[in-house]
Amino acid sequence: MYTTDALMLSCMLATYMRKGLLAVVVTFIMIFSGCLAPTVDTLSMNQSQEPELPSEPCNGLLILCLRTYDNVTFPETHNAFSTHQDGIYYPASNHQTGLDAQWNAGMRAFMIDTHYENLGDERVETVRLCHGDDDRGFSPCTYGNVDSVNWLTNLRDKMEQNPRDIVTLLVENYVQVEHLKAVFELSQLYEKAFIHEANSTWPTLQELIEQNTTLVIFWEQGGDDSHPWIHDFLTHSWTTNYAEENTEDMNCDLLRGDIEQEVYHMNNWLRGPLGLSDPLRGDEANDVDFLIERAKECWQQHGKRPTFIAVDWWEDGDVVAAAKAINELEDWQ
Repeated sequence: MYTTDALMLSCMLATYMRKGLLAVVVTFIMIFSGCLAPTVDTLSMNQSQEPELPSEPCNGLLILCLRTYDNVTFPETHNAFSTHQDGIYYPASNHQTGLDAQWNAGMRAFMIDTHYENLGDERVETVRLCHGDDDRGFSPCTYGNVDSVNWLTNLRDKMEQNPRDIVTLLVENYVQVEHLKAVFELSQLYEKAFIHEANSTWPTLQELIEQNTTLVIFWEQGGDDSHPWIHDFLTHSWTTNYAEENTEDMNCDLLRGDIEQEVYHMNNWLRGPLGLSDPLRGDEANDVDFLIERAKECWQQHGKRPTFIAVDWWEDGDVVAAAKAINELEDWQ
């Protein structure tokens, strides 16, 4: 004899079979036999499988949450620490205002350089942010420098206050890797670092947020398997040329890195006298319309939007508005 439950199930299956709902019949049989757990997915077969947008935006826009990291365009400051506000002046500077102003304007990617304050004094305590070469017999920090832990701690505080923003650092490193790691540990940024396996699919911004790995770090000093949180810039990404003499000379061709990678930097600053960054033509290089058109040209050439638009003298023009405009486009046309 049938039990009451079995009789009810038999009647339900007969009804569904008369209506031709074979998929539903099979699902019920599998659930009843214990082969399939009655999950939301299996009991809602007719519902859309598309993930829903979260209620809060990612990096300022809801539409970015479900995009992979490599399919978002981030505004980026070249030598972000090298500013008049930080006590570094031209010709060693690249911007007028420092991290606070950059962050408040919407910058979320930063190029930084790490050196020892004095050559021969290699300690965690002497790691500084400064720009230049070490091969002149003295540290480039002589021209001006910023305390690395203080700068990164300030960045950490901003990330804590804005937990739905993904941040990227590109580090030109000239210190021992263990000292670099210590600086990130002291600033409490190390725990936020995402680890990407080369040639694997990048996560969405929402996934990075949910994992609390909202910091992606690249460096230019080559791969280091013992420190996978520092991604080799030339293995995981590539870059266009930089510091052209005129905007007409800018193009989207490969300069360095692996062009097969999805992440790339569209460098966008001009050189002036002595090959240094030109502070007088920031308006021209960072013009919104120019940046948008150049980004669309790179998109057309490479089949995807630039991951970063890197600029000097960010206060001139509006790279943040240009990046937002690119992010709002479905394609380059």
